[in-house]
Amino acid sequence: MAPIVTQPLMSSVGPSNTISIEQGATTIRKCAIHNLHQNLSFLDSAQPIAAHEFIDRRDRLAIALSEAHVDGFVLEPGYTFQYYANISQHDWEPWEPEERPFLMIIRPLVSDAGSIKADVSFLSPKFEEGRVRMLGIPSKSELNIITWEEHWNPYRTLREGLFEEKERVKLVVDEEIRNFLVRGLEDNGFETVSVTVEIDAVRQIKSPAEVEILRAVNTGTVEALRAMRPCLRTGLSENEVVSILDNVLLSAGFSLFFDIVLFEGNAALPHGGFETGNKRLTQDTMILIDVGARYLGYSSDICRSFFMAQPNEFYWVRYFRALSKLIWYGDTSLFLQQPTKQDHLHQEKLKVWHIVIEAQTVSAGMFKPNNTAASVDIAARSVITNAGYGDRFTHRVGHGIGIKAHESPYLNKGNFGDILQAGMTFTSEPGIYVTGKFGVRHEDVFLIKESGEADVLSGRRARGPYDP
Repeated sequence: MAPIVTQPLMSSVGPSNTISIEQGATTIRKCAIHNLHQNLSFLDSAQPIAAHEFIDRRDRLAIALSEAHVDGFVLEPGYTFQYYANISQHDWEPWEPEERPFLMIIRPLVSDAGSIKADVSFLSPKFEEGRVRMLGIPSKSELNIITWEEHWNPYRTLREGLFEEKERVKLVVDEEIRNFLVRGLEDNGFETVSVTVEIDAVRQIKSPAEVEILRAVNTGTVEALRAMRPCLRTGLSENEVVSILDNVLLSAGFSLFFDIVLFEGNAALPHGGFETGNKRLTQDTMILIDVGARYLGYSSDICRSFFMAQPNEFYWVRYFRALSKLIWYGDTSLFLQQPTKQDHLHQEKLKVWHIVIEAQTVSAGMFKPNNTAASVDIAARSVITNAGYGDRFTHRVGHGIGIKAHESPYLNKGNFGDILQAGMTFTSEPGIYVTGKFGVRHEDVFLIKESGEADVLSGRRARGPYDP
């Protein structure tokens, strides 16, 4: 079925063939949702992470901890806690991060045969023990919870309850853990160290189940944007487009994360400024949409830059206007008129669009095992620099993606230390930003494979400025 399109928007109710902006936005939202729901097959392969996978993750972490010669890994509710225990910060404390320590401690347990498994314990306020057990944290046995009363020192309680026989205890602290918790550990006999490359790699290398969720949410986010595009009409504001797209994403079963819609000069800053939202859409507007959603605990992060109208619409409108003046008045001025400043700007938008897509193509070619993180950025930056826009590419080319939209490794031109591995997932998002005029960025999500080209997890890449 062909996608539905809508009528132009007007600033007020007029003749029967026009509609108000408020009514039009409702019509556009319905149009976009209808278009998306013609094919929701991008959801078919995604399933929630099974309980055994959380246990497997902790066992792989235990091996990395043993190799690092440390006694354990300590974390509090957040993204890493969600990765290893299926509990987010919001699941634990919906209102705000708790000042009372609730910690997860993963220790490597080596058997007599030499196999390594994770030993998992929790430090919890005594009055919260029952709630911790009700969280449904995946485990093969009853949770081991070390409790502390409000008038006790929780860190000393942890030291005595879990490490009493060890003279020195070295713990890796999660990068997201708050500083006062680290200081509390250090003041009570723990040595703390940062996450190692091997420990980071446990989370960086995605399982098949994770890949399918990332594919679903990223492809679905792109398809939501595509479903909306033929419904857009002149007169909409950036904020109204945000609202429409948010509703389309919600209709697919996604939860909202972020949605940046920028028109023309507002997109000359990659994430916009502080006075965006009210610029109105015209036929020649370069639209930049950077949007992310969440599904089954994983994030999307995609960007498209595009025009609303098809190029032949511009051509035929101008042609028939010129032809009418010639027939009725013998006026050839429109056929002979020189290109305007607006014509030149439109041509630059087209030129930049193609430069950026080429930069993304070249950078994606670097998503192969054993390449450096820096090589991906350098590849994209070379294309843009050679085209004369090097100073207009103002940010790194991408980042890892998973439970968090932005995860390590980070793809910047100085990161020669991080080596790409099969199973890692990244964005590639080169951009060119022309101050006061427009910005163009293309962002897709890629999976590094053992051999061959990277798999695009965000579905089909953009084909042109009128086909995002």
